[in-house]
Amino acid sequence: MHATRMKVVAVLGAAFVLLAALAAGAQARTETSANHKVQIGIVYSRTGAFAAYGAEYLSGLRYGLEYATAGTNKVGGHEIEFTIVDDATDPAKAVSGAKDLIGKGYKIIAGSVSSGAGLSVAPLADQNKILFISGPAATDAITGINKYTFRSGRQTFQDVRASTAYLKGAVGKNVVVFAQDIAFGLANVAAVRNVFGDLSNQKVDSVLVPGSAQDFTPYARQLRQKNPDLVFVAWAGATAQAMWNALDQQGVFDGVDTVVTGLPERAAWGFFGSAAGKIKFLNHYNAAAPKNKVNDWLVAKMKKKGQFPDLFHPDGFVAAQMMVRALKASTTDVDKMIAALEGWSFTGPKGQQEIRASDHAMLQPMFLVNLRQSGGKFTATTTVRLRAKHTAPPAK
Repeated sequence: MHATRMKVVAVLGAAFVLLAALAAGAQARTETSANHKVQIGIVYSRTGAFAAYGAEYLSGLRYGLEYATAGTNKVGGHEIEFTIVDDATDPAKAVSGAKDLIGKGYKIIAGSVSSGAGLSVAPLADQNKILFISGPAATDAITGINKYTFRSGRQTFQDVRASTAYLKGAVGKNVVVFAQDIAFGLANVAAVRNVFGDLSNQKVDSVLVPGSAQDFTPYARQLRQKNPDLVFVAWAGATAQAMWNALDQQGVFDGVDTVVTGLPERAAWGFFGSAAGKIKFLNHYNAAAPKNKVNDWLVAKMKKKGQFPDLFHPDGFVAAQMMVRALKASTTDVDKMIAALEGWSFTGPKGQQEIRASDHAMLQPMFLVNLRQSGGKFTATTTVRLRAKHTAPPAK
């Protein structure tokens, strides 16, 4: 009898093992089945103040997907399909669009060209346990905001840290941040105070301009009246040319030792006019700066269409690389997606990048460039290539 019971137990145990194996196999087949599409929501600025940045991001996203999937637009047999939502550079519309997609069952949302949109959508990712990959939104506050939020672009600290390469001899001098009174501008003020705070006797002040302002002369005068030794300009959007004209007309370039700002998209280079040679530029990306096979691929692909990669193409490209990486781990399990991304080191258009596991900071190269005008054309020449470790933000 005892022997019989043991045989029954053994048979039942084997049956349970078989059933478990079959269940696991069924789950694996579900994961690898080519019978459904993976829907990914893209909530970005198709219109609004940052529409130009949004266009670059979306273009880079499509090229990145082509590269990461070897032209198939599929992962494990699953076709990837983007649902595009325009937030019009309005955080409230970004939230509304993201909520609608989450309600429809989307597990991955990306985009967020503006910092305000990124900061507004990130909490939704935590509340609903979906993967959120913020895009060009630069505010430092997105890094480490929750376990479900990542970023595909750089953050403000990396801009400011890169600029310190220009600041030899600036210790003890008066630094003024000239920025828009929006999330992006405020993040720059905070980052400059943070980074420059490591320099002894460094005074950091600011002039904040309302995001709705159209006349910048009063603010340019305020800037000049502060008698800065160094001005850090943080500006985004379509009003850049009017702003730079106001600074030039009010003699800022004549009365300040150093003016530092980020090199914008190619279409905006002409906005600097004759002042271009008086400005020190830090740079997130220009197509001639990186030296790697991924960037070469992107440049060659776009050249065939008579196009050229611009400032935020890498942010979209890298977002697609991240999506593919996450989906290779799972098309349904967000925790597996997160685990696959944390600590991932890879080559993007900018070069070697790494997603820091502790807070999801995107460690990446940065550049310093000169912008020169000749015969009515502007040319950016990269003078310094800074590795990711040199501009890495403090871990949260």
